[in-house]
Amino acid sequence: MMETALNIVVVDDEPLAREVLEGYLKRIAGIQSVHLFPNAKEALLYLEKQTAGLLLLDIEMPEMTGIEFLKRLPDPPLTIFTTAYRNYAFDGYELGVIDFLLKPIAFDRFELAITRARELLDLKEHSQLPDTSEHNNDFIFVKSGVQRIKLQFSEVTHIQGLKDYAVIYTPAKKILLKGSVKAMLGIFPSNRFIRVHKSFIVNLQKVNQLERNYILLNGHHIPVGRSFREDLEKLIQTH
Repeated sequence: MMETALNIVVVDDEPLAREVLEGYLKRIAGIQSVHLFPNAKEALLYLEKQTAGLLLLDIEMPEMTGIEFLKRLPDPPLTIFTTAYRNYAFDGYELGVIDFLLKPIAFDRFELAITRARELLDLKEHSQLPDTSEHNNDFIFVKSGVQRIKLQFSEVTHIQGLKDYAVIYTPAKKILLKGSVKAMLGIFPSNRFIRVHKSFIVNLQKVNQLERNYILLNGHHIPVGRSFREDLEKLIQTH
């Protein structure tokens, strides 16, 4: 499979941080273009007229923070937070951010984030629709072109909402379905799947470890919202 050519926007007020990210991107094949901005206002003006496939966004910036900037974009690109402040991870998930890189960023971790972004962009081009005409508590069919593919609920570890899409995770693959997290709650059986965050649903049978505000699930750190934690703990005890 050909790698998706990426048009990337980098927003960071620190010159050294921009230099590091630019250097990292030069080491990765298939980067179509990189546009660097020292503040959110300049980036906002650019994105009002141009499109980008991926946004690398710092948070703590003068005049306009990365979070304020992201909220002002009517249709933001896939976004990765690049920040020195760990406590912003939850804000990122609320805004549909796909990854969170903590400075200083190691190249291997950065490369993994870019790979994940490419995977999601590829999936978006071939997104599928849930077929609710035939399903039960064990499976659902999804439409891919003229094909109908059976998705076993037992294979699904968790679901992540990305605005109008939902990423369905299994150990072997990811499937992108058109539809919100709320729509997925109406499709996946409620006795097995529970919402743990505005942007995440988990398969209770797959949950083995809960740490503070996160579930560790198949290598993924899934945030648990405060309003969901109590119900989650009760259900874990009964499963």
